[in-house]
Amino acid sequence: MGIGRYMARGIAKELDNKSREFYEFVMPAIDMFEDGNDLVVAIDLPGFAKKDINLRINANILSIIAKREQDEVNGTVYYRHRPAKIDKKVVLPISVKEEDKIVGKATYENGVVTLKIPIPKSTNIPIT
Repeated sequence: MGIGRYMARGIAKELDNKSREFYEFVMPAIDMFEDGNDLVVAIDLPGFAKKDINLRINANILSIIAKREQDEVNGTVYYRHRPAKIDKKVVLPISVKEEDKIVGKATYENGVVTLKIPIPKSTNIPIT
């Protein structure tokens, strides 16, 4: 019986590791929509402190990096554990020229980062 319990814990730990890897790949949940002249990006990052979240835009790629300390207690068996780090790249529906500086605004409230990015103005090309 002892070996079966040991194997079950090993399997549970491996499943936990795989689910954490999947969570880090898929998450965080992100919503994007246009609001007037801004692209609004809402990013779910519960459990991360505002100071530990870094956002960066390069061309049409938004990089989201968030880190936190794991609150592990010695002697405790964890069956699920939220990720300590998120490093995600998201393709935006807009593109920003390298020479353009983006002056966006980001707020953090109730575990959600809301980023407002000005949509670059485009010029219509007349057809003659």
